[in-house]
Amino acid sequence: MSAAAEVLVLVVMLVGVVGTVIPVLPGLLLVWGAGVGWAWLDGWGPARVTVAVALTVLLVLGTIAKYALPARSATGAGAPRRTLLLGALGAVVGFFVIPVVGLLVGGVGAVYLAELSRLGRADLAWRSTKATLIGVGIGVLVEVATSLVMVGVWLVAVLTV
Repeated sequence: MSAAAEVLVLVVMLVGVVGTVIPVLPGLLLVWGAGVGWAWLDGWGPARVTVAVALTVLLVLGTIAKYALPARSATGAGAPRRTLLLGALGAVVGFFVIPVVGLLVGGVGAVYLAELSRLGRADLAWRSTKATLIGVGIGVLVEVATSLVMVGVWLVAVLTV
């Protein structure tokens, strides 16, 4: 593969890394797709298949962790899964109603209102909402770290294969 094509793969991967922080883009999928595309387009040798498998394993593990950690944090604080689903629904609605910040406002607002409805006290609802936000933050950090490890695996392969 030419150097220009490899730079293009790197650019797509970096866009994917940004997509792990900005939830409009499918970050991990972009990084994975660019890496697997590189392996496939450059010829399926044993090293490239190994890279594609490693990227796929990282994608699966990162995706599972991205969703499991926020759920664990929220349920550990006593919030039921219904609260998380309402938070996700609120984030989607907020995204379309309020440009740019609507995703965050809608998600946090929906979690808070669901917990306020369930618990009946603002202080308890806010405590549960904060625990959910911490879990989501940890999920984002895991996703960013996973994407960076995926880019690192690919870079090592490009430099050594």
